[in-house]
Amino acid sequence: MTGSPMTEIATNTHRAGRPPRRNWSARRLVAAVALLAPMMALASDAPKIDTGDTALVLVSAGLVMLMTPGLAFFYGGLVRAKNAVHTMNLSIVCMAIVGVLWAVVGYSLAFSPGGAIDRFLGGFSWLGLSGVGDAPEASLAATVPHSAFMLFQGMFAVITPALISGAIVERVRMKAFVLFVALWSLLVYAPVAHWVWAPGGWLRNMGVLDFAGGTVVHINAAAAALVGAILLGKRAGLKSPTVLPHSVPFAILGMGLLWFGWLGFNGGSALAASGLASTGFVNTFFAPAAAAAAWGLAELVLHGKVSGVGLASGAVAGMVAITPAAGFVKPGSGLIIGALAAMASFTAIRIRPKLGLDDSLDVFAVHGVAATLGALLTGVFASTAVNAAGADGSVALLGKQAVGVVVTMIFSGVLSFALYKLVGAVTPLRADEQDEWTGLDQSEAGERAYIPGDMDASSSGAIGHAAPSPTASALSLTTK
Repeated sequence: MTGSPMTEIATNTHRAGRPPRRNWSARRLVAAVALLAPMMALASDAPKIDTGDTALVLVSAGLVMLMTPGLAFFYGGLVRAKNAVHTMNLSIVCMAIVGVLWAVVGYSLAFSPGGAIDRFLGGFSWLGLSGVGDAPEASLAATVPHSAFMLFQGMFAVITPALISGAIVERVRMKAFVLFVALWSLLVYAPVAHWVWAPGGWLRNMGVLDFAGGTVVHINAAAAALVGAILLGKRAGLKSPTVLPHSVPFAILGMGLLWFGWLGFNGGSALAASGLASTGFVNTFFAPAAAAAAWGLAELVLHGKVSGVGLASGAVAGMVAITPAAGFVKPGSGLIIGALAAMASFTAIRIRPKLGLDDSLDVFAVHGVAATLGALLTGVFASTAVNAAGADGSVALLGKQAVGVVVTMIFSGVLSFALYKLVGAVTPLRADEQDEWTGLDQSEAGERAYIPGDMDASSSGAIGHAAPSPTASALSLTTK
């Protein structure tokens, strides 16, 4: 039905005078869309936070944080009672010192773009966590807040120097250790982390695979620990460099906390709530399980008994070995890596006392040997079916893994030697002989783990001590 003649006249008059309002609005809309289109495209390409990925990384950061107190219990149980508090403090102080340094400068040196020297070290653009906020940093973790990634990585930086303390406990001074750790975390840990994990790092660009820190954490710390044990020399008053752990329950508790936290250490390194994270979690259970079983079986065959310290030591060796491989290998390969690592560390621990080296808690024999084996076996068992960003095992990949191991060990060993010497020139590295006899709890901490009368401060024994472990190991061989 058509409109009235008057309606037609009004309509024609409107068309003749100016465009209808609705046509003008349409043109403005088209123009606005044309102007906004590039901006909308950029916005769609911007990294977006995934809540599941963020939850995984934050929970994993908490799990890794728990590992340092867990290490304190593990190390604290393995020493003599008169040194238990001081030994545990050496781990806890790393949370304080390295935690602060990580926020101020460490994170920037490890992960920020380094300009002309980006292959070797980060820059200063994130000093004091400037620019590290809630938005993702696409080059590092595209779906989680930058601050979450920073915190997660900070927990690795904290526990790494704490591992070193196990080689020099019962004789190192707290003041010297704190100074060494502060320097080492910036001059040794940060560069190696940049080489392996930062986008511009030269080892990463070469194709070296280290999923969660076999090279960055364990080999790095083990080299520094070995140098420290050599420089500080043997503990006073020992017939040979072995002691009976004063608290096997402490050591087992520490191992359990480490294993629990290690799930986040490895699984969280996927940086996404994905199948890869699941693989990391799975490998981090089964490899240490195989390692503990292999170590226990070796004790049973050789001595007819299975010790708690032996099971704990085997599990830790398996955790260390699977760390570089956790996100690159299938669970079946993880079982093999764990079992082989246990046997390698078990053998190294039996040999070490014969060399006269007083690596108090066998940091190199466990962390150095197992991590080296794990890194090399990553080059054998890695599969792109597990992680497309990795590589398939080959002679070429094995060679790259070997380069990563050797370079890290030499770099850490040489710089650690220089730092020990520097610190020693400022303040004595080693406690007085009398303090070693009476125990560093009293002289270095002013505290005691147990009330006087419950233990003989000059002995290696303690309350309710178990019989010596059958393991022919520096961790549990004989009393002194």
